[in-house]
Amino acid sequence: MDKLTLYIGNKNYSSWSLRPWIAMEATGIPFEEVVVPFDFEAGNPRFREFSPTGRVPMLHHGSVRVWESLSIIEYVAELYPEAGLWPKDRARRAIARSVSMEMLSGFRAIRNACPMNIRRPKGKIALADGVMADVVRIETIFHDLREQSGGPFLFGGFSAADAMFAPVINRFDVYDLVTSSETLSYMAAVKAHPAWVKWEEAARAEPWVVPHDEV
Repeated sequence: MDKLTLYIGNKNYSSWSLRPWIAMEATGIPFEEVVVPFDFEAGNPRFREFSPTGRVPMLHHGSVRVWESLSIIEYVAELYPEAGLWPKDRARRAIARSVSMEMLSGFRAIRNACPMNIRRPKGKIALADGVMADVVRIETIFHDLREQSGGPFLFGGFSAADAMFAPVINRFDVYDLVTSSETLSYMAAVKAHPAWVKWEEAARAEPWVVPHDEV
């Protein structure tokens, strides 16, 4: 099989890059990463060399090109069904895809007000309208799914859904947005995962600072 090459942006800031990276790393899917930092507010012109959208993440697999986080996760889940990125049960799999798509297409208030920033010291900010409504909905998803699965992750073991919500864990943490013991328990499980630890360590070691993302 041709090797998988995942092009990603800065680990400190790139929430979209984190999603497929942690999905593959956490479930043992082999891949090579290529970090191309975005040091411009609108990205990096070099992204056009390997991505038709001029954005990251971008997956190369032989002659196949896959972009967008969830599409990349779907593609590698088909390549490696034994990795268990999606629940085996059809109904649970449908729910996992539904909440993943909800994350992909929604929650713009928290996304815009609270950029992912692994290195940011923990502290509250003045919140724009809609942020706490997003927080409440996300916490409801976390609670309902873990109650049904028994945890520690949304569907028991680490899945594509956890990968899609991974950047929210950082946002909840560094902007001090939540106090629920159930939410904090889920956050702790994600942050203790070896894949998260590996990403966080690399993010903290990066030299790049993007002022636009420093709230």
